[in-house]
Amino acid sequence: MDLFIYYRVPAEHAAKMQKKVESMQAALHELWPVATALKRRPELKDGCETWMEIYGQIPEDFPAALESAVHDAALLALIEGGRHIETFIDIPPCA
Repeated sequence: MDLFIYYRVPAEHAAKMQKKVESMQAALHELWPVATALKRRPELKDGCETWMEIYGQIPEDFPAALESAVHDAALLALIEGGRHIETFIDIPPCA
């Protein structure tokens, strides 16, 4: 299972947010066997960037740890609106 989490970051918070998210993802990666990535759309919309955190091949109990890490990193104070979480699973190959 993979998580894709997107949210809006006001441009004036982008540099601070990047440091916080990268630090959080590095700490999570040390504790959990997950692949992480951080991306953003190339354009601004209403003064905000749209960002996406990606967590690949997560264990079942990882979402709770991620939620705790987001809280500890105080990420919600730097975003506009909420964090939107999408979950995807692999499609097995046809036999």
